[in-house]
Amino acid sequence: MVVADSPVPRLGLGTWQNTDPEQCAESVRTALEVGYRHIDTAELYDNEAPVGEGIRTADVDREDIYLATKVLHPRAVEGSPDDLDRAQVRAAVQGCLDRLGVDSVDLMYVHWPAQWDLELVHAALAECRDDGLVGGVGVSNYEPAHLQTALDTDPGVVANQVECHPLLPQAALRDYCAEVGVDVVAYAPLAHGSVFDVPELKEIADERGVSVPRVTLAWLLELGVAAVPKATGEDHIRDNWAARRLELTDDELATIDGIDRKERFFDPDYAPDW
Repeated sequence: MVVADSPVPRLGLGTWQNTDPEQCAESVRTALEVGYRHIDTAELYDNEAPVGEGIRTADVDREDIYLATKVLHPRAVEGSPDDLDRAQVRAAVQGCLDRLGVDSVDLMYVHWPAQWDLELVHAALAECRDDGLVGGVGVSNYEPAHLQTALDTDPGVVANQVECHPLLPQAALRDYCAEVGVDVVAYAPLAHGSVFDVPELKEIADERGVSVPRVTLAWLLELGVAAVPKATGEDHIRDNWAARRLELTDDELATIDGIDRKERFFDPDYAPDW
């Protein structure tokens, strides 16, 4: 279900691994001019500068764009987690803004809960929000216990971005997020390309005369999940965007819900105990 009054647009452009500066800027510009209003990046993606360039060159006003980025990936923080302080959190936020070339972003995620003092982290991000550096605070890869700690510190957390697709539907986590009023945003919504190998999805796509990604994204949207699929070429950008207009039948939704193959593609050594 969609959280009431959620500020997060349902479909966005993901930019993970889109590190060619010209291609990245062009894909962002193209997506915005096609109709997207949600752009997702991260400190660790090493592409915030071209993402910002794409936003500036698009014929779309900045105030109409929902721009999200992420800080505190374990590979981007120097030193021990025990040494992290509020000044470092704020510096990481400011670094994102500087690379993007913006005064503020609409959503700032904590990229991984890792071993951070989450009370310190979320208190620092709440201060950044109060000071106008970020419009909203989100979390990524948080399990319910992490999310509850975040909400106890800052009830204003608005979204949890997690791996979510037909092979990892995250039903229990989605239910919990709905209970506490936190939106779910799906990264890797196409299961790192594995949706093309799922017979149930291929059959629905063939019967409807559309692509497997379009069916997959339409399913996520029907669940009330926002999604940020990566796409670089205009054809894929437009095809993903068309998922907003595909209405799946109850039988088709049930077929996808019933896929019995389960697989998680992102499980690094700093991940939570899923």
